[in-house]
Amino acid sequence: MEEYKDKAALSEAIRKAAEQFISEFNDVDESGKDVRLDEVDRTPEEMIAYQLGWMELIRGWDADELAGKEVVTPAPGYKWNQMGALYQGFYGRCKGKTLDELTEAFNMSVESLIGWLSGFSEEELFSPGGRKWASSTPSNWPIWKWVHINTVAPFKSFRSKIRKWKKLRASA
Repeated sequence: MEEYKDKAALSEAIRKAAEQFISEFNDVDESGKDVRLDEVDRTPEEMIAYQLGWMELIRGWDADELAGKEVVTPAPGYKWNQMGALYQGFYGRCKGKTLDELTEAFNMSVESLIGWLSGFSEEELFSPGGRKWASSTPSNWPIWKWVHINTVAPFKSFRSKIRKWKKLRASA
């Protein structure tokens, strides 16, 4: 896993991985956005919905903590072994949106995430215990690691998925 020396490096990694991921959708036509192929576990629409869902979820945990609410991870009504059901909720919120709308929402969410990160001190972001929600699991990860695992890492792995999807779709 990548390590970051400061907020600027983390923000740059997020922005770069996000741009590379979302640019892969430039040549996906609207009629194919919800085509499921056996060899790829998500449709293009679901790939973007997944990213949007996680960015929203992380910022939501923090907003709830700051508002004095109980933070439930991963989400109210879901346990960590029920992620498939949680993802269905992510997909449902994006169903029926165009690729342009999804791309715009993704880009806005990335910028919002980076803006949110700028509000943390380096210590809050990179040391365990920066927020209670980040320490809520046995891993006791610092905030940056939650962000990396739910943004940079899937932006990269899903970039491979969309590339595979496009290759298979072109050969069909």
